[in-house]
Amino acid sequence: MTDLTAPLLELRNVSVVRGENLALDRVSLRIEQGEHLCILGPNGCGKSTLIKTLTRECYPITRADSSIRILGRDLWNVFELRSLLGIVSPDLLAACTTDATGADVVLSGFFSSTRIFPNHQPQAEHRNRAETALARLGIGHLAKRPLAEMSSGEAKRTLIARALVHEPQTLLFDEPGNTLDIAGQVELRETMRELARAGLGIVLVTHHVSEIIPEIERVVLLQGGRILADGAKEKVLTDEKLSDLFGVSVRLFPEDGYFYLHA
Repeated sequence: MTDLTAPLLELRNVSVVRGENLALDRVSLRIEQGEHLCILGPNGCGKSTLIKTLTRECYPITRADSSIRILGRDLWNVFELRSLLGIVSPDLLAACTTDATGADVVLSGFFSSTRIFPNHQPQAEHRNRAETALARLGIGHLAKRPLAEMSSGEAKRTLIARALVHEPQTLLFDEPGNTLDIAGQVELRETMRELARAGLGIVLVTHHVSEIIPEIERVVLLQGGRILADGAKEKVLTDEKLSDLFGVSVRLFPEDGYFYLHA
């Protein structure tokens, strides 16, 4: 059973090595279930490693003073854990075979894959829930369309439907705006807003300040594998802090609940 009162994530002095690089350096972070949070930082700062640590694709260095707990537990069956988290990432999109249909991609969420393989046996309940997830995002018409024939925005929404099919409490968006044109970015932000207002926790990982939707209350700045700042959005998103984060002088302009950067 999942403890609904436990934090989504508790990291204490966590370090992760990828290849020969120290991607996370003694990071301590607590994220509550249902929280709306953004992890912001430049490319290569450790954002995706942090998400992969949460999904157990990366494992931290074992130290006496280091620990990681997910949903109140330190040991997980990976497939069980992934059924509790809705994940939208570039890796998933890249792994989807182009002949897989929208329905196949969404159904694959039940099997922690990216399409339906011969050994998979979707039940009627699975198909009903996949149809519901597609309809929730207004893309029921993509059920039989191959991924190769979708626009980047349609493919991204299909991945979000896949993430929703388990009815998770939290959605993890890893650089969700990549490959999207302006219209697709606007649609993505509106989708994230609708999901946040529906009560889902949102963890957004991005290097684009403009992707931070108004519903996100907390921002964590990550630089060189370390947390540079963590707190309320209005206090963290400042000219000074963002100039330090990205290494160039920038100015921040708020507009209609969003924030935009100008160098």
